[in-house]
Amino acid sequence: MAMELEIVLRLLLSAALGAGIGYQREKAGKQAGLRTHVLICVGAALFTIASIYGFGSDDAGRVAAGVVAGIGFLGAGAIIRGGEGIVAGLTTAATIWAVAGIGLAAGAGLYLASVVAAALILAVLFIPRPIR
Repeated sequence: MAMELEIVLRLLLSAALGAGIGYQREKAGKQAGLRTHVLICVGAALFTIASIYGFGSDDAGRVAAGVVAGIGFLGAGAIIRGGEGIVAGLTTAATIWAVAGIGLAAGAGLYLASVVAAALILAVLFIPRPIR
């Protein structure tokens, strides 16, 4: 029972942290917002939890590597190349990749690391853009 409560805590933490970053992206009018970031973060946490507890795997790192590789495809889909060499979506792609990492950390029980990473990412997202 205690293990199940800890698993629920890990999933809820990943949802909350993904929501914080996703909310910022949505308020900024970006293509991947709250729902996308929550789903990615919780999904990564669930894959991590399943690899640790569900399958008795001694090598949960393989699941983490699979999540990192797979999430790259989602991030690549967020990047758009427009005319005149303009590239958009790089920050959104980076946040997609980063929330997957947060989900992996939360799913592994690295609570402080996942919270600090989310805080650092939010701090970077709130830094004003340089004047061009």
